[in-house]
Amino acid sequence: MHLHQKPALVVLAAGMGSRYGGLKQLDTFTPEHDTIIDFSLVDAIAAGFGKVIFVIRRHFKNEFIAQYSKKLEGKVKVEYVFQEIDEIPSQFLNPDRVKPWGTGHALLCTKSAIKATENFAVINADDFYGKEAFEVMSEFLNEVDAKSTNFSMMGYQLENTLSKFGSVSRGECLVDNNQNLIDVVERTQIFEHKGDLVMDVDGEIRPIKRETIVSMNFWGFTPEIFNYVDNIFENFLSNNWKKLKSELFIPTVVNELLQTKKATVKVLESDAKWLGVTYPEDKEYVTQSLRKLKNQELYPKQLWD
Repeated sequence: MHLHQKPALVVLAAGMGSRYGGLKQLDTFTPEHDTIIDFSLVDAIAAGFGKVIFVIRRHFKNEFIAQYSKKLEGKVKVEYVFQEIDEIPSQFLNPDRVKPWGTGHALLCTKSAIKATENFAVINADDFYGKEAFEVMSEFLNEVDAKSTNFSMMGYQLENTLSKFGSVSRGECLVDNNQNLIDVVERTQIFEHKGDLVMDVDGEIRPIKRETIVSMNFWGFTPEIFNYVDNIFENFLSNNWKKLKSELFIPTVVNELLQTKKATVKVLESDAKWLGVTYPEDKEYVTQSLRKLKNQELYPKQLWD
């Protein structure tokens, strides 16, 4: 990587948490009032990430700064970018729209905050990925040429990423023998049915294997991604701007680049345990799991001391 520029970490935190019933990004899960992001930030800094870029909505900017700025002061550079519904080309504005335009749009919103020599990872604010996952991703980003379109993705087995309380959205991945991603399709409805895992594909219920590799939205990109995502988003808007719930997902962006042979994506693997909250009922399990990690001294009791 040029001049050994430390990789940056983009934290996607502009979601509305509609199924969860509130801002998961700012909810706390330990007696010490840690958010899930706190664990990701501690892991990322330890793994050598040099900057954090939060993608948020303007209306909760002050809450975010209050939660994270003091903790991160002197440890890592911090920037905030805003994902707003109306910050799109004017011909596509829809006054009835309330839902953000999706993770693909969130990625585009970071364009001004990423330097030309700065490789970066993207994570969800409400997912716990584990220390090892950040180490593996950091190593990849430190070695890949910032002028290339050699990207990466952290892969997880589907059965390790489910909620007991309802359906989940996952990027279903097809991977070749060299650990390269061939295809990724966003599946917005995966759930248990009569002991099997199934997915809803345009109203048709289809089986999906438990060992399927899925994306949990932990991506590694070079700045070259921005040469493509603008056009992909504009094409998406031209076809979907009247649909109130249509979103552009990062897997859709990546898939277009894969199918047109404009990029490669190496699927990285980690044994680290994934945790996440989709529904309010998930909180109890995540809380217990994070407490156990502290009790095992895998994390200090006070994360920021």
